[in-house]
Amino acid sequence: MAMAIDLYGDGKTADNPKDAGALAGPFYNNTDMAQSRFRAAVDKLKTYPQTDQDQIAAIGYCFGGAMVLNMARLGEDLDGVISFHGNLIGVPLKEELLKAKVLVLHGNDDQFVKTEEVAKFKQQMDSINADYEFIGYPNATHAFTNPNATATGEKYEIPIAYNAEADTASFKEMKQFFEGLFE
Repeated sequence: MAMAIDLYGDGKTADNPKDAGALAGPFYNNTDMAQSRFRAAVDKLKTYPQTDQDQIAAIGYCFGGAMVLNMARLGEDLDGVISFHGNLIGVPLKEELLKAKVLVLHGNDDQFVKTEEVAKFKQQMDSINADYEFIGYPNATHAFTNPNATATGEKYEIPIAYNAEADTASFKEMKQFFEGLFE
């Protein structure tokens, strides 16, 4: 069973960096709003008889990757979360809240998520002995899984590009993560 969450609400989408920032910004600044919308979606998912309520995980790309990491840090009842090229530093990490196993799939050439942020994330996770794996892909930038990223990057002069090799490898890692999580 899978569900896509409309976190912004009302089917809002963005096709340019300015609008994307305007839509995402409130969720970085108001984690209560993000958490309540996320929780409402998971609660809805649990109403379907096909849902195994004891085996729930979340994945997210870019903004969504940052949000699933935040939901794990906030103690949402998730078995695991996977972040694809998402921001890494969000709400404060507290050992007593983090229950989910974490997989981060990151482009090593991501100019939006600096090496300092990567180091800080790893330090935070290591400091509480979190169950996490961080995989960085060489020559991969932000949005490396999006086949339209190269054209979008060129159009808006932002450092994003599609990387087919990293896309394929990260998808394989996601499948292996789920196989181990839900054996």
